[in-house]
Amino acid sequence: MLRLPVIVAAGGINSAGRTSRRHAYRRMIWDHLSATDRAATESALSQMMGTTDTSALLKHTLVREIEKDWFDHRAVPWHRRVQVSADQDQGLFDYNPGGVGDGEVIGGKTSPLDDKRLRVALEPESDVLLPSTRQFDVSSAGQLPTGFNPGDLYPSRNHPRAVQMTVFAMSDALADLGMDWATLAGKVPADAVSVYISSAMGQLDDAGSGGMLRARLQGRRVTSKQCPFGFAEMPGDFVSAYVLGSMSATGPALGACATFLYNLRLGIADIRAGRSRIAVVGAAEAPVNVEVMDGYVAMGALATDKGLRQIDGLADDEQVDNRRACRPFGENCGFTMAESAQVVILMDDALALELGAPILAGAPFVSVRADGAKKSISGPGAGNYLTVAEAMATLRNILGDERLKHRGMVQAHGTGTPQNRVTESTLLNKVAEAFGVAEWPVAAIKSYVGHSLGAAAGDQLTATLGIWQHGMIPRIHTVDALADDVVTERLKFALTEQDSGERDYALINSKGFGGNNATAALLSPNTTEHMLARAHGQAEMAAWRGRREAVAAEQAATEAERVAGNWAPSYHFDEGVLTDTDVTVTSQSIAFAGQTISLNGAVPEGWRVD
Repeated sequence: MLRLPVIVAAGGINSAGRTSRRHAYRRMIWDHLSATDRAATESALSQMMGTTDTSALLKHTLVREIEKDWFDHRAVPWHRRVQVSADQDQGLFDYNPGGVGDGEVIGGKTSPLDDKRLRVALEPESDVLLPSTRQFDVSSAGQLPTGFNPGDLYPSRNHPRAVQMTVFAMSDALADLGMDWATLAGKVPADAVSVYISSAMGQLDDAGSGGMLRARLQGRRVTSKQCPFGFAEMPGDFVSAYVLGSMSATGPALGACATFLYNLRLGIADIRAGRSRIAVVGAAEAPVNVEVMDGYVAMGALATDKGLRQIDGLADDEQVDNRRACRPFGENCGFTMAESAQVVILMDDALALELGAPILAGAPFVSVRADGAKKSISGPGAGNYLTVAEAMATLRNILGDERLKHRGMVQAHGTGTPQNRVTESTLLNKVAEAFGVAEWPVAAIKSYVGHSLGAAAGDQLTATLGIWQHGMIPRIHTVDALADDVVTERLKFALTEQDSGERDYALINSKGFGGNNATAALLSPNTTEHMLARAHGQAEMAAWRGRREAVAAEQAATEAERVAGNWAPSYHFDEGVLTDTDVTVTSQSIAFAGQTISLNGAVPEGWRVD
């Protein structure tokens, strides 16, 4: 066994649709799909969105104008701070006591009005907050396909949106694999599974921390669920508890916009070290809400309507082109917020062959580095040079110089900010020069789906799987020309759709606030199969292909069921719960639910104290 981590499935949901069967990727290259592939993806979108109107399917996917299902960007609620007029004798307000908790009204006198209500008289010049509305600074976002609500598919019980999306993404990944979890769990010990899924910012909608923090100021109660649901690791916790029912290794990472790759690194490390044979990794983010986007607007990070109008020469009252809000490496003014949940399943090479699992890519290495000394905590720094170069050095040792120079590509972070277009193109050019790469294809799929923060690299990775399957690099469709300050000497930016050709590897690059940099080195399916054939022999590969046929049949059957609407995510609440009486512990092992785990307590030589 090589202990090579192999990506065997990818599932999820973003503004382009669902990840399995590469449907979200296909939405990006819609005009170049074969009739068969387009019909399949159209059916998948129709089932999710509840319409068969092709124009509606296209209009209500990808980056677009923020729809009222999310919030009304023309009338965002806020509280206007005012004062009771000095020449007014008294400001009278009536209210029902109780509920949130009583106490003294600041600057007012309270008296009973009737059996149930109180009246407060405010002194002149007392501060008051008046419910108001305002035009939001941003009208564009990468929203899930209109009509699709992941919480409607299972008993979501007020779950935060990112958790709902993760439950869907995990089930989507299992459907993409063509195997149920019980089959996988029966093939490996309980202690040979890892689950690393998280949100960079936690759950900030009403069902999570966002609702908890604003409840009292809105005159509402804090619920018992909002605090625990708000934790950043909650998407992974739900997968382990309610989808897989697994005592998996846990402890996902947070790395701002590089979070997905931080978790991928953990899963790869577990498989390479032999700690796990299956690793489920991912990230989920649901930041298309006013409060989160307000914070990024204040930082100057988002593409505002004002900024887009300035670039396009539009008048103040003209509508911006919401479809073209995110413009990586072009004349741009900020990134476009998006929501996404992406989950990939990794196996070691031997298990993947044994089960006949799909081989979507090899995942040998992820480099993670901080920026070091920084002038601005939110600005880019030098650490990304190190992650890209380390990933390239690893690939050189696997593929050799010639393949490295001529048979690779880059999925750029490509956010759509002026800083990113300069710094990322500069560093990619310098690394290309150092390793002798002359024309490096560079993709930037945020032009389609926006920037989903912690899940963004998951969008990039799963799109790369589509590139390998369909042979086409999506163009940066929101950009007619590169900005003048973009470095281009050794880079081939995808301003038109490009035939990917034979690409043995791809770099997935990610940069996060705070100096969180990560770059993943991926191997193409063909390259991965070549490595496995050399290690395991042609006979084993032939046997794998035979097993693969049965799995492919199961995949096709599952897809047909989903398109027909006869499908719901795997979710098992209050099922198979273990109690103290179900666990047997000895000094050598622990047994539960029909499984026994050895307690060998292995330590390195020299650690024993006699």
